[in-house]
Amino acid sequence: MTTPFILTVSNRKGGTGKSTTSVNLAAEWAARGTRTLVVDLDTQGHAGLGLGIAPPKGSPAAHDMFRHPTFELLSAVTATSWPSLSCVPADPLFDGTDACRDVSILARQLRRIEVAAAFDVIILDTPPSLDFVLTNAMAAADGVLIPLLPHILAAEGVKQLSRLFFRIATSANPGLKMLGLLPVMVNARVNHHREVISGVTRQFGAERMLRGIRSDISLAEAFAAGQPVRSYAPKSRGAMDYHLLAEEIPRLWRRPLPLPSSQSRASA
Repeated sequence: MTTPFILTVSNRKGGTGKSTTSVNLAAEWAARGTRTLVVDLDTQGHAGLGLGIAPPKGSPAAHDMFRHPTFELLSAVTATSWPSLSCVPADPLFDGTDACRDVSILARQLRRIEVAAAFDVIILDTPPSLDFVLTNAMAAADGVLIPLLPHILAAEGVKQLSRLFFRIATSANPGLKMLGLLPVMVNARVNHHREVISGVTRQFGAERMLRGIRSDISLAEAFAAGQPVRSYAPKSRGAMDYHLLAEEIPRLWRRPLPLPSSQSRASA
């Protein structure tokens, strides 16, 4: 049985488009027939909101696995309105005070046989704080994607996460791969945006830079409506950019997604 590819979407800086990227990448892959699960590890719960999920108070949530060693992750999986796309919502009340700090909790959950049988790709939307939840996500992942804003502090956030990446890759997860840096909310006509992206490219290497996501109000509007942008505004810049990114990433991890050949973007 093929194990699911686990992608962690992370940045130590908040407001960098982690949830927007998690939701829209997941929707693109699901639309191709790939069984995709989003695990919302940020207590703000934005990934769940972006997929139109508002679970009742007290229902199973992603953070329960850190409280209870016998917790079954599949018990918290919630279907979305889109075929092949599911989500494990966050617990907004989780503060970590009653949690186990074992770095391998999430990896054990995601590598279980029943999870592998249910999903092809798992996307982890992570918190910006440097805590055991983020460390668990890095330890469980096959690859890390780092969204970044074209802001003067962008490089600092990437550097901070890179230090954690190398620590985890040399200790808990030697197979972890840095898939790349993803500029988001980019406006090529703004000099500062071009300068920041150029500086990050020089610092981390052109081979690390992925296709950027252009600034598009449709992305925010879609999120507010609880929909992926491919459903809310399929002809928008944001929808096209995430469509192209969804094609680019599998080539980076050199593992094809199980995509039906008859599936087309227009059939969404």
